Amino acid sequence: MNLFFFGVYPYLAGTIFLLGSIFRYEREQDGWTSYSSQLLASKRYMLWASNLWHVGILLLFLGHFVGMLTPFWEWLGVGVLVHEWIAMVAGITFGIVAMIGGTLLLLRRYLNSRVRANTRFNDLVVLIWILITLLLGLGTEYITIPALLHGNTAIMSNLEAYVQSIATFRPDPAQLNAIPWIFKVHILFGMTVFLIFPFTRLVHIWTVPLNYLVRRYQIVRARRMA
Repeated sequence: MNLFFFGVYPYLAGTIFLLGSIFRYEREQDGWTSYSSQLLASKRYMLWASNLWHVGILLLFLGHFVGMLTPFWEWLGVGVLVHEWIAMVAGITFGIVAMIGGTLLLLRRYLNSRVRANTRFNDLVVLIWILITLLLGLGTEYITIPALLHGNTAIMSNLEAYVQSIATFRPDPAQLNAIPWIFKVHILFGMTVFLIFPFTRLVHIWTVPLNYLVRRYQIVRARRMA
């Protein structure tokens, strides 16, 4: 079971993630959208919820990628213990930010009748799934913090070695043998996000309009009624 879930499943999820995204882009262009419901509810409410959610999730993903797959901190000359403290503080901060934003979005889908009527089943599934993944990630800090207080970085070092073994196609599930169960469940939930990715609104991430960051501003004038 350990070999399947942590040696085979990552590649199964990754394959479906890539092939499913390509297939959907080629065959279902009409469904390639974030299905924004901003017009159905308060814009101020939507602004806070959406921004907290997106900022938190994107920074968490970036932090995981940089911290586990690149020698970024080594380049800066930062020691392992300091690196783990930075990762822990950033993870808690952005995890809470994303949890607040995601919870607001979830409540909005349940409490706002107009939004609820336009909510699809997989919208709820992916949102709830990511929120559970975030909660599990925050739950790991109850183990990480005491370990770091005692100068123990073994857990995070093993996790980094495991992730790097997957990324380099030399899977080593044995790195997780001594890892507490909550880390393993968090990893499984995280990998499953990639598995369900092509079947949800998350596909719009592939075509995020980054040109918005550099394009000239637009002037919008209200039409005056005669």
